[in-house]
Amino acid sequence: MRQAAHTYRARGSRPLVRERDSPATASGYGAPMNKGRFTVPAKVADWSIAVGVAGLLLGGGLSGSHPSGGREVLGLALLAAGALALAARRQAPLAVLAVTGLSAVGYQAAGFEVLSVSYLVAVYSAVRAGHRTVTMASSVGLLVALLLTALISAGGSAREDVAQARTTLEIAWLIAAFAAGEAVWQAERRADEAERTREETARRRADEERLRIARELHDSLTRQISVIKVQSEVAVHVARRRGEQVPEALLAIQEAGREASRELRATLEALRDDDIAPPHGLDHIPHLVKQFQTSGLQAVLTIAGHPQAVPAAVGRTAYRIVQESLTNVSRHAVATTASVVVDHRPGALAIRVDDDGKATPDSAPTPGLGLVGMHERVTALGGRLRTEPRSGGGFTVQAELPLSGAS
Repeated sequence: MRQAAHTYRARGSRPLVRERDSPATASGYGAPMNKGRFTVPAKVADWSIAVGVAGLLLGGGLSGSHPSGGREVLGLALLAAGALALAARRQAPLAVLAVTGLSAVGYQAAGFEVLSVSYLVAVYSAVRAGHRTVTMASSVGLLVALLLTALISAGGSAREDVAQARTTLEIAWLIAAFAAGEAVWQAERRADEAERTREETARRRADEERLRIARELHDSLTRQISVIKVQSEVAVHVARRRGEQVPEALLAIQEAGREASRELRATLEALRDDDIAPPHGLDHIPHLVKQFQTSGLQAVLTIAGHPQAVPAAVGRTAYRIVQESLTNVSRHAVATTASVVVDHRPGALAIRVDDDGKATPDSAPTPGLGLVGMHERVTALGGRLRTEPRSGGGFTVQAELPLSGAS
C-alpha cells in the first residue's frame, strides 16, 4: 500500500516515555525527597550555611579571649576559611572535612577557644554522603591533634589543656552530628530503595500486560485471519486453474488477508520484543538490507555523515522506517532497485529510502497501515516524515529524527 505525498510534523507533542532515574546530587545524597514543594537551590543553601557559620565563629572568636597582632589575623582567617569551605560540602564532603579539621587545629594553636561548628557540619555532610568510617577515623585523629596542640601551645596545666581541646570540639556535639548524618543517610537510602522497587514493579506489570495482550491477539485473531487468508488463496488458485475469471472481491479479500497477517505479525513482534529481547536499531539495518537483497531486490545502503551513538528510541524508529519502506518496495512498488541512506547530522538522524517503482506524481496511492505507523513513530519523537512519488518515477520516504528528547 502507498500513501500520497504528505509532510508530517510534530505539533508540540513529545513522546510519552518513562523518565530516567533522577540523578543523585553531586554529594551522593540521592534525589531530593521533597518533590513538588518549593525548595531553596542547593548552592544558595550551602553558601548561606557557610556564611552563617563564618559569622558565628568570627563573632564567638572576637567576643571571647583571643590573641592580638599577627596571631589574631591568622586565627580569624582560619575561622573564616574553615566555615566558607562548607559551601563545597556536597561536591567534596571529605575534602571539606579535612579543611575544617585543619582549620580547627590552626585557630586553636593561634589562641582561639571556639567550638568548631564548621567541623560538626562537615561531619554531618560526610556521614550523610556515606563516608562513615573515614569520618569516624578523622574525628578521632582531630581529637588527638587538638589535645596535642593544646599541650604544646598553651602554658597552663594539663587539665586546662584538655578542657581547651574539648571546648574546641565538644564530643557530645560531634556524636550528635554523626548520628544526625547517619539517620538522614539511612532515610534517603530507604526512600531510594522504595522508589526503585515501585519502578521495577510498574515495569514488570507493564511487561506482563503487554505479553497478555500479545497472547490475546494471537489466540483471538491469528487463527481467524489465517483461515481467511488460506481459503481466499485456495479459491483464487482453483479459479485460475479452471480458467475462470477471478472476481475482484476475492482478490481484494486475498490481499487484505495477507496485509492483515503481516501487520498482526509485526504488532505481535513489537509487543513481545520491547524490553524482552534486544530491540532492533541502527546496527541491524545492514543485515536488514541484506535480507531484502537475497529476496531479489537490488538494495544499496549508504551511511553518510559521522556515525555516532543515538538514543534507543531513535534507532528503533529508524529500523522500522527502513523495514516498512523496503517491504512496501518489494511487495507493492514493482521495483527492482532501492537505495537506503542513513545520514548522521548534527542533532538529528535522517533516513531516506528511494525506489524505481511505477509510482508517479499523478497517482494517488491508498494509505496503508505501515505508513500510518511510520508517521506515528516519527511524530512521537518530534520528527518529520515525508512520503511521496518522485518526479522521475518511483517512491521516496524521508524522515528526520531529532536526537534530543528521545530515550
